[in-house]
Amino acid sequence: MSSLKERRKTASPRSSKKLARVEVINGPNLNLLGRREPEIYGKETLERINEQIGILAADLGVEADFFQSNHEGALIDRIQNEGGRADLIIINPGAYTHTSIALRDALVAAGTPAVEVHLTNTQAREPFRALSYIAPVVVGRIEGLGPQGYLLALTFAATHVARD
Repeated sequence: MSSLKERRKTASPRSSKKLARVEVINGPNLNLLGRREPEIYGKETLERINEQIGILAADLGVEADFFQSNHEGALIDRIQNEGGRADLIIINPGAYTHTSIALRDALVAAGTPAVEVHLTNTQAREPFRALSYIAPVVVGRIEGLGPQGYLLALTFAATHVARD
């Protein structure tokens, strides 16, 4: 299998349209994927998930940038700085899903369509995980499908927000 860098160099968009740009943002504790409660979150690392996203992005002719932080302010700064440049944000806010009105407000202020992704089915877990401050301000949610959820969100981005 070719490396991600090689695939990015050789990938070409499926049409003459400009590349759609997607910002993939991951919140707290997602840097621990693969070793944090693998019976719940799976054995895939965030690095491997990002690699899979990058490969699919190259195949779809989408530019994908990645960011992860355990700090709410850093996530907000990233949304504010990159949101206006991206065509779509794919965000897994982690536990901030259930607590951060500030993160929700940053997504609204950015004005960029976003898809919320969760590896697990938050509705089937602890009751406090059922509330999402993010859900009302995104175009869609994908949860409970593991890493595949990110790939589905990216496919959505490629087919619905490609630049003219």
